[in-house]
Amino acid sequence: MKKYRSIIYICASISILFLYSCGTKDNSENKVIQTTTVETVIPKTPQLKYTIENKFPHDINSFTEGFLFHDNKLFESTGSPDNLPQTKSVFGDVDLKTGKINVKVELDRNIYFGEGIVFLNDKIFQVTYKNQLGFIYDAKNYKQIGTFNYTNREGWGLTTDGKSIIMSDGTSYLTYFDPTSYAVTKVLDVAENNYVVEHLNELEFINGFIYANIWTTNTIVKIDPNTGNVVAKLDLSGLMQEAKTQNPNSLEMNGIAYDSINKKILVTGKMWPTIYEIRFDL
Repeated sequence: MKKYRSIIYICASISILFLYSCGTKDNSENKVIQTTTVETVIPKTPQLKYTIENKFPHDINSFTEGFLFHDNKLFESTGSPDNLPQTKSVFGDVDLKTGKINVKVELDRNIYFGEGIVFLNDKIFQVTYKNQLGFIYDAKNYKQIGTFNYTNREGWGLTTDGKSIIMSDGTSYLTYFDPTSYAVTKVLDVAENNYVVEHLNELEFINGFIYANIWTTNTIVKIDPNTGNVVAKLDLSGLMQEAKTQNPNSLEMNGIAYDSINKKILVTGKMWPTIYEIRFDL
């Protein structure tokens, strides 16, 4: 069953498709009373078209949970499902010649499942799947300098607007944290045409919008952070099909990184053999 953000909002946002009238006769005054029926349609979300600009190798053992650029380097964080013993919960910069991660931090996979990372204020923040615990590292030497807790049942993706840490947790909500006190400052309810959008996963903040991968799909949604509305979508099923032909163990697309210096966008997926540089209208 699909969930509605608000019945009031739905009624307000519906567009009129067409009107038609029919007549009934009022015998008392010998008049024809006109009644009008309104049929409606929900507007379609714009689909973004993309082109492939380049391809790079990606480690097929990398269960991608975080993907971003920092200081002109691509960083990736990974998780470690119990049924995939070859995976590790690590993060570090990616060698685009080999696709391997230059590991800076590794978590004990028997205790933690690594999720998203983000750089902010000369620190690296990392969340974990079900521990309700985040780690803080010095962005220069990668040494752990602290931890923080959150009440969300799970931690998934991270990004930042330059002021707040923004976290997804697998629901339709994005939680904003103060990077110093870790207090929740805002909760954004994400919806597409007033239907809630659940399973928000890996995140990237690009030119004032939040881009989010949708778990178990190959779709990225573009979110207006002021309203929570999905304003556009990107279907990367074609890349998933190509990845699957090269590595049958490839899972869903998860990973979008924006190089703001060189204006490049890189995407990949869990255990994909390839990182794709793509171009689309931001």
